[in-house]
Amino acid sequence: MAWIYAILIFAAGALVGAFAARLGNKNLKQQKELQKELDKTKYQLEQYRQELVDHFARSSDLLDNLAKDYSKLYEHMAKTSAELMPNLPEQDNPFSQRISTLTPIADEPEAETVELDPHQPRDYANGASGLLRAERKQAEAAKAS
Repeated sequence: MAWIYAILIFAAGALVGAFAARLGNKNLKQQKELQKELDKTKYQLEQYRQELVDHFARSSDLLDNLAKDYSKLYEHMAKTSAELMPNLPEQDNPFSQRISTLTPIADEPEAETVELDPHQPRDYANGASGLLRAERKQAEAAKAS
């Protein structure tokens, strides 16, 4: 009779174990599916980030080319306006005042860029003016010495 009890206890344990394994297996499947979905989403996010990096790099190149072309066009207009209309007074020539400040981009090393605040008055947009500019030039000269 002891063998019958042992067999019944073993059968009951097997049923409980199978039931527990089935419940645990559902959770494990769900975890694996969620992990797969997470990995897929991480991969998509990395692809999207790489696309953004590529987009901004290409946009930067295009804007750089545009700035260089604009500078070349402006320089061309300034030179030809002076050549084609030599008798035109300087105040009537829209390019005459900027010719001295125009520098070719390809020949010069990159200068410091100053971000302009759109809400800032134009007379302060490019730094100090008047007395402060003279003091800044003196300070720069002292540093160079």
